Amino acid sequence: MSSWKEASAVTEREILKQWIEDSDNIVFFGGAGVSTESGIPDFRSQDGLYHQEYQYPPETIISHSFYRSNPEEFFRFYKNKMIITDAKPNEAHLALARLEQQGKLRAVITQNIDGLHQMAGSRNVLELHGSVHRNYCERCGKFYGLEAVVRSEGVPGCSCGGTIKPDVVLYEEGLDQKTIERAVQYIRQADVLIIGGTSLVVYPAAGLIDYYKGSKLVLINKSETGRDGDADLVIRESIGRVFESLNV
Repeated sequence: MSSWKEASAVTEREILKQWIEDSDNIVFFGGAGVSTESGIPDFRSQDGLYHQEYQYPPETIISHSFYRSNPEEFFRFYKNKMIITDAKPNEAHLALARLEQQGKLRAVITQNIDGLHQMAGSRNVLELHGSVHRNYCERCGKFYGLEAVVRSEGVPGCSCGGTIKPDVVLYEEGLDQKTIERAVQYIRQADVLIIGGTSLVVYPAAGLIDYYKGSKLVLINKSETGRDGDADLVIRESIGRVFESLNV
């Protein structure tokens, strides 16, 4: 990194740090990039291992219709690629939890399903796409934890004979309306909205940015997003590194 880029990065972080210090109404909205720094791969990335093991694109496998028509292959992919049992919260998760404890952060809105925000200590987490830690029987409604899916052979089954379905939002399924409404409310009322680890291309979740009416919209992402021009502050760095440098 050249010296002027280093200076620019420091300045951007200083602005963000000041905004955080001055606010007690911060909302964070995060995507897959927050979890990849904890070793959880973005399932859309088609690596060599993926090409060797699966005959369908990730978006096809993680769809409602595929789940219904080919549950064995669905769960093979789901267990191998979407459940990382040894993942730990990174600096971004931990810093956000501390900001909540300090009374500065009102809510974490996440597209991730790994539960790392809660593991870090965050309490008010709105999970737009559900969680791998919640599973339920489609026949009797009994709820199960993550272990019921991890330890199962093939398609996980309930004691009643029904199929245990992960409480995650698949392609072709709608988001939970109450969760969306709560997210909209927090974003509308926020003084500072920090968006991190997302390219803002997955809708309807990405459309939530439009409800923010404040003047401190922060985008933290390694690559350019289609909404950079709408932001008041853009930081193109590792989100974990940014939050670690803030020392909150």
